[in-house]
Amino acid sequence: MTPDLECADLVKRFGDTTAVDNVSFSVPPGSFFSILGPSGCGKTTIMRMIAGFLDPTSGDIRIKGGSVLDTPPNKRPVNMVFQHLALFPMMTIADNIGYGLRRQKMPKDQIARKVDEALDRIGLPGIGGRKVDELSGGQKQRVAIARCMVLEPDVLLLDEPLGALDLKLREHMKVELKALQAAFDTTFVYITHDQSEALVMSDQIAVMNAGRFEQVGTGQDLYYRPDTPFVAGFIGEANRWKGRIERAEGSALEMRTETGLAMRATATGTLSPGDTAEIFVRPESIRLAATAEALSAFDNQLQGTVTSILFNGAASRVLVQDSVGETLEVTLPQSGEFANLKRGDTLHIGWGAAQATCFAVAA
Repeated sequence: MTPDLECADLVKRFGDTTAVDNVSFSVPPGSFFSILGPSGCGKTTIMRMIAGFLDPTSGDIRIKGGSVLDTPPNKRPVNMVFQHLALFPMMTIADNIGYGLRRQKMPKDQIARKVDEALDRIGLPGIGGRKVDELSGGQKQRVAIARCMVLEPDVLLLDEPLGALDLKLREHMKVELKALQAAFDTTFVYITHDQSEALVMSDQIAVMNAGRFEQVGTGQDLYYRPDTPFVAGFIGEANRWKGRIERAEGSALEMRTETGLAMRATATGTLSPGDTAEIFVRPESIRLAATAEALSAFDNQLQGTVTSILFNGAASRVLVQDSVGETLEVTLPQSGEFANLKRGDTLHIGWGAAQATCFAVAA
């Protein structure tokens, strides 16, 4: 099956700065693909090259198998939704949605039918006569998407489209956007610096850093099986320690941290005794207990003192300081077993070597 979008060896330089450094990826038909990374990593530059607003320094962009490098933006089978939605305030909702169709000289009766179909699809039937300022933020978001979708693009590009919304509406729109993508059965390419948006909505995510893709995979791949220290640190929360490898048997390692703790971990790639490495452990992978005996099955065990309780309902966490002064973040179990925990309490914590991912780092 031909991908809806392919980027091959894409490079973009601005003077001496390489914003996009030899990036290649393909997006299957009808999928939700996200490019996730910090500000300035190059993700918007990729989006603008796909849309035709920027020319690549080298490489190719293919849509439905055909190169679009020589195709102007208004002729490409793509549409773009921006963070600031650019709806026309003087027009009705129906006129906003039908704007592109009028520019294509489509007959009025066909435009009216397509606009009504689009309003039904986005769950806002009958609001075509309203003005933009009568809508909520989430409704405006859906209208902006409908305005693009009536043009039946092969690919819809979304550039931080939820960035201007408040937190609660953003959470709601994450679910809505995924449902809209399925309803229109159109390929979405979404860029964001918000990992939660990417994890919730995407079929595949590319994590971008300094112009390159560090890893492409499902949300579960990136979270549980990161390929690089950057991905391990950028996706989700993690406790991390740096140190030197003392023992290595296949993927089973023992590392001595800079503060003198011995830890067992699982290698990503090849590591040997003497190598400098970094260990990442998720807060939810760490178990709490009142006694050391309760954690005897775990490869790594520590005793510590509670320094802070970060209460957030089911997502509550506790900060525990160990004997050498390092602080670990640990997710509190939802059983309520530690509901009475307070600052100054002594706790035992443990985790398995399989939950401790170890990467080589430059010395």
